[in-house]
Amino acid sequence: MPHAIDAKGWIRKNMETICAESVGKEFAGGVRALAGVSLEIQPGELFFLLGASGCGKSTLLRCIAGLESPSEGRIWFGNRDVTTLAPHKREAAMVFQSYALWPHLSVGRNIAFGLEERNVPKDEIRRRVDEALSMVQLAGFGGRSIDQMSGGQQQRVALARALVVKPKCLLLDEPLSNLDAQLRIEMRREIRRIVKENGLTAIYVTHDQEEALAMADRMAILAGGRIEQLGTPEEIYRKPRTAYVAGFIGETNLIDATVTLAVGGVVEVDAGVPMRGRTTRNDWTPAPGMRVKLSIRPESWHISDRGTLPGTVAESVYLGQRVLYEIDTPLGRQQAVEMNPKHTLPHGTAVHLAADEVDVVVLEK
Repeated sequence: MPHAIDAKGWIRKNMETICAESVGKEFAGGVRALAGVSLEIQPGELFFLLGASGCGKSTLLRCIAGLESPSEGRIWFGNRDVTTLAPHKREAAMVFQSYALWPHLSVGRNIAFGLEERNVPKDEIRRRVDEALSMVQLAGFGGRSIDQMSGGQQQRVALARALVVKPKCLLLDEPLSNLDAQLRIEMRREIRRIVKENGLTAIYVTHDQEEALAMADRMAILAGGRIEQLGTPEEIYRKPRTAYVAGFIGETNLIDATVTLAVGGVVEVDAGVPMRGRTTRNDWTPAPGMRVKLSIRPESWHISDRGTLPGTVAESVYLGQRVLYEIDTPLGRQQAVEMNPKHTLPHGTAVHLAADEVDVVVLEK
C-alpha cells in the first residue's frame, strides 16, 4: 500500500483496515449495548458512528480502543486480531469529550506524556512534541499552562497528544461537544485536515448530525445496539432505508400512505392525495394495499399557488438565505424550506405544496 506523507514529513506505513466482526456487548444486569455489529473501516477513512444516546456508539468505540471487552465477536486491525490486546498495544490513540488533560503539567508535558510512558529518548520527545504542536497550529505554545488555553486550544492540545505517538488509528468520542458553535465549525475543519494530511484511519463518535454530514467519508447509524444503515453522508441523507434513519438525519416530513401501484422502484400511493415516490431498497417492493411511510425533506417541497397538496402558512422563520415554513395541510403540519425568497409569506397565506417523484422516499412502515 502506498505511504501517506503529511506536510511535516510524518509517514503512515501500512495503514490498516479496522474491522468489527459480529461484536456484542452485554453489561451487568443483562443490559445489551451491542447486538452483533459488523463493519469495515477502510485505511485513511474518516468514519462516523452516529445515533441517539444509548444506541451503542460509544460502547463500540471503546471496544475498538480496548477500553471495553466485547462479550462476543472479534476486533481486527488489518490482519491482527486485537480483541484481547491491551489498548496501548493497538497503535490507536483516543481523544475524549473531556480532553482529559493534566492541569498541573504544561502544554508540552501533556503532549509528551505518552512518549515518556514509552521511554522515548528526551531529544526525540522534544522534536515530536514540536512537530505535533505545529500540526495543530499551536507552535510555540509548549511552555504554557493548560489553564492559559481556551477551550478550542485545549482541544488542539488533546489532538496533539493523540497524534504525537504516531497512531495508525485515531478514535474520537464526541470531541467537540464542549465547544461553542463557532469553535465547533472551526475544529471540524481542523480535525478533517489533520486526519487527511496524516493518512490516519479515524473513527469519530457523535450525536450531532450536522457534524457528521460535514465531516464524514462514511457513517453508520446505530439504534438499539445495531446498525440501521451504513453509507456516505449523501446516501444516508438522500436514500434513508428506514423511517428511523430518515427522521434522525436532518429534518423530514413523515406521511402515512397506502400503496396503489409499484413498478420498478417507482411507487404510486394514496396519502389522502395521490403521490408518486421511490424506494431506496433493492430487496423490498411494496405491494398494493400495503401501508407505508413517505419521507419528504423540507427543501423538497415546492411552494406555489398550484400543486398537489393545499395548505395554509402557520409559522415562518426567516434565516437569511432561506425561510423555514410550518404549513398546515390535510396530511398534517409540513415543514417546507424556500431558498433565496424575495419575501416571506405571511401567516394565513393559502399555498400548495408539490414534490418531485425522486424526492419522495417510500419506506416500510
